[in-house]
Amino acid sequence: MEKKNLDWSNIGFTYMTTDKRYVSNFKNGKWDAGELTEDSTVVLNECAGILQYCQECFEGLKAYTTADGSIVTFRPDLNAERMMGSAAWLEMPIFPKERFLEAVDQVVAANAAWVPPYGSGATLYLRPYMFATGPVIGVKPSSEYQFRLFGTPVGPYFKGGVKPLTLCVSDFDRAAPHGTGHIKAGLNYAMSLHASEMAHMRGYDENLFPDSATRTYVEETGGANFLFVTRDHEVVTPASDSILPSITRRSLVYVAEHYLGLKVTQRKVKISELSDFAECGLCGTAAVISPVGKIVDHGKEICFESGMEEMGEITKKLYDTLTGIQMGTIEAPEGWIRKIL
Repeated sequence: MEKKNLDWSNIGFTYMTTDKRYVSNFKNGKWDAGELTEDSTVVLNECAGILQYCQECFEGLKAYTTADGSIVTFRPDLNAERMMGSAAWLEMPIFPKERFLEAVDQVVAANAAWVPPYGSGATLYLRPYMFATGPVIGVKPSSEYQFRLFGTPVGPYFKGGVKPLTLCVSDFDRAAPHGTGHIKAGLNYAMSLHASEMAHMRGYDENLFPDSATRTYVEETGGANFLFVTRDHEVVTPASDSILPSITRRSLVYVAEHYLGLKVTQRKVKISELSDFAECGLCGTAAVISPVGKIVDHGKEICFESGMEEMGEITKKLYDTLTGIQMGTIEAPEGWIRKIL
């Protein structure tokens, strides 16, 4: 299939309307058959549950053109399962895993011309999301919902090269114990926006949110998990019940153990021990790993040995290995790659 006539290396990380998206509605206790549509407009009642009480959850994944010309997605089954968990926590109906995967396949196939070519550094970003459409004025779950999934081509996250980030330890709380920090709900991201803008105004790229109970342990940023590397190349990821279970982080942990032969530990990480690590990165779908060069804790600078110019040695190996798996130049573990075309 002929690709769209775009400057793929310079399209940026922004929304672009593509040809088709998938829509399914939940009414009278069941989901309808669902369909592809060209209409990108959402029409809602003024009293819809999403507008009144923020009943909404979403996911993010990508479709890639691999080295052999195939179009694939990366571990979409885990996105389906995580969305099921998010919906259950928000008292929303479960959109079945197989339906989710079928919707991904349909949207990618219908928008194949929008999947960037191999080697461009760009991908087709996929956004499945579900929200309450039924009118609700009392505080309670809606009885009607809509599941939608669209795709938009996005350029390389590190346009112009990788530059390690500078973070600050935030005075704001991102999520509370026994709250919603472990699910992918829009409300969690809305809560981080003010803190994020405050950090940007002070010259920082992102926040490090401590745990809200003791404010002594590392949790995550507004939209990514942390990954640390010790001086003897042990990979350490923070443990917390209020951290979103990142699919990218879980994949990097597997790569570290089974491809690179590194020791991996998941444990609570104290802010006071950050200076003991040689490398630091943020894990997420958009960039895979964003290197962190420095964290500022209320005036105290914590500088990682990897520096402010490039990724650290182990972080780079993890990044190269996982992106190689995604792009088909490195053999993937069983079940990680779902071929669509």
